[in-house]
Amino acid sequence: MRPEATWLFVPGNVPRRFAKAAAAGADAVVIDLEDAVRPEDKDTARAETLRWLSEGGQAWVRLNAAGTPWFDADVDAVAGASGLLGVLVPKSEDPAALAALSARLDTAVVALVETAAGLHRVHDVAAAPGVTRLAFGSLDLAADLGADDTAEAMLFARSTIVLASRVAGLPAPIDGVTTVIDDADAVTTAARYARSLGFRGKLCIHPAQIAPTGRGLAPSEDEIAWARAVLRAAEGSAGAVTGPDGRMIDRPVLDRAHAILRF
Repeated sequence: MRPEATWLFVPGNVPRRFAKAAAAGADAVVIDLEDAVRPEDKDTARAETLRWLSEGGQAWVRLNAAGTPWFDADVDAVAGASGLLGVLVPKSEDPAALAALSARLDTAVVALVETAAGLHRVHDVAAAPGVTRLAFGSLDLAADLGADDTAEAMLFARSTIVLASRVAGLPAPIDGVTTVIDDADAVTTAARYARSLGFRGKLCIHPAQIAPTGRGLAPSEDEIAWARAVLRAAEGSAGAVTGPDGRMIDRPVLDRAHAILRF
């Protein structure tokens, strides 16, 4: 089964948008209790989220970070909610805390790596019991490092998260948000870049980003044609085979072709 590619955030304090988000076509909907909600609206967001999850709605929930005044109340609210698909944990840094949270909620945990400490411990975070996937918070990490949120500045972090996911046996990670909303080409380009580094998911902040993000994360028509040609050339052969591009087809090439067609 292909891991979820497009992850759409919806503010927890705006319940009228929950159903619209669920119908927008994203692979996963994330009700946000953290960045999208002002401190004075946290209680309302928590109550509306619980109502939605208890009355037939299904969603992931981004909790407030551990150590904030709202974390424990968030966890208590979603614990046992019938529609809870999993939680996104911001500023994930402590593997033991992630394991304890997973055990407490008995649900999937996506660890958001978005601080210097989290990136430093990312291999331990990825290996924590209950963590099912990593996600990248590029904006927060850039702020924590005093760096620009550019492809060049965040390349090491992105590659490290991809590597940690692979070593831990997790699905390919989820890239952070693109702040551009009204330029579909820019959104697709950002998703395609993330895919080139090994990401297979991306966080979205607006329904308009879903389709272009999906296009960027999916294999291109040329890639699909190449993969099919490789498999056709290799079919039934017991020896060395030359692919459609004139290169020898060996096991890594076959693995890549299969991966492209599985997406």
